[in-house]
Amino acid sequence: MPIFEYRCRECGAKFEKIQAASATDVICGSCNSPQVERLLSAFAVGGATRSEVSSAESPCQTCGARERGLCPG
Repeated sequence: MPIFEYRCRECGAKFEKIQAASATDVICGSCNSPQVERLLSAFAVGGATRSEVSSAESPCQTCGARERGLCPG
């Protein structure tokens, strides 16, 4: 199930909740108000960082070969 972010319209508290996308019974954990709104949120994807990718594709820093591991003798 996805994690959704909410903000309470009564007290302003922000919180996350794991639930089905169709669920409508969300209650604020701070003030118990049902007056909450779902926030638009971004998601993150794990993987190599930009520097890890670029260093893997860069020429060898020792000898200048066009690819790492192709150093002459």
